Amino acid sequence: MKDPFCQSCGMPLSDASLLGTEKTGEKNRDYCFYCYENGCFKQPDITMEQMIEICVPYMKEHGMEEAKAREILNQQLPQLKRWKKGA
Repeated sequence: MKDPFCQSCGMPLSDASLLGTEKTGEKNRDYCFYCYENGCFKQPDITMEQMIEICVPYMKEHGMEEAKAREILNQQLPQLKRWKKGA
């Protein structure tokens, strides 16, 4: 079974240490700590397009070609809770 992934940036949440937190300190299983902390998004006004620009360099660092990274992000991010239309 695949690891869950952040519903904002798409990062795999392979370890509990990667989970964001609620105001109570409880772990949030939907979002990573890069995107969500203390019960709110760290960048509440970011657009999906800006998120893609932030994520591409990290994917390149892990050996992915830029065009492929952009393709994946453009396909997957619109399906995530944070970016899904009407959510």
